[in-house]
Amino acid sequence: MSDIHLERVIDLALKTPPSPDLVSGLPAAPASFCFTSLIDGLVEKRWFVAENYLPKALCNQLQQDLLLLHEQSLLSPAGIGRGKNHLLNEEVRGDYTHWLDGSSLAQQSYLALMRELKNTLNRELFLGLFEYECHYALYPAGAFYKKHVDSFRGQTNRKVTTVVYLNSAWQTKDAGEMRLYHPKTQQPLLDVAPRSGTLVCFMSEDLPHEVLPTNADRTSIAGWFRCNTSLNGRIDPAR
Repeated sequence: MSDIHLERVIDLALKTPPSPDLVSGLPAAPASFCFTSLIDGLVEKRWFVAENYLPKALCNQLQQDLLLLHEQSLLSPAGIGRGKNHLLNEEVRGDYTHWLDGSSLAQQSYLALMRELKNTLNRELFLGLFEYECHYALYPAGAFYKKHVDSFRGQTNRKVTTVVYLNSAWQTKDAGEMRLYHPKTQQPLLDVAPRSGTLVCFMSEDLPHEVLPTNADRTSIAGWFRCNTSLNGRIDPAR
């Protein structure tokens, strides 16, 4: 994305701040931001990884926003499960998170891009995606997230997972890669270095993955496109 396109996204986000569901009230990102290779990857392999997918300026703004929240003690220890089943388990994961709510310009700009991706996924793959939720994640040195899937088949409404990395100074010695596993053989498929601007996208039910122990602070945004499964008075989703 060019600087002109990034400025356009920021301008649109300023004019129309996000609604509570993080998607429906946001303006679309510029049409010239092409998701063709991402769509092809999801269709052919059920996953997609690309370095330098998001503009450097936006990634820097998002990282500064995350670090400011951290300085203000607004990040919380991450848990597993949702709603009443939400539990903290340091043996499974050790990151700190904060849900994006559009409270900063950087967040609004990122959510505008994700809204455009949601619309593209629905148009091209007929997924019926209803909303997008995402959170910042900070993994301090020594932290990890053991092998897991984001959505058990038929049991939740997470359909597509996204991860964007914000680590501008990442080096090989810092470790903290995301390891993707083959959905059928369960063998390691790919280790993704958490470099700033790298985007990972995959079908939530299909791809087991883990975060390997990191040797330095590691920052990212993890998100999920969801379907609406509210039924008989049960409101979904429930964090």
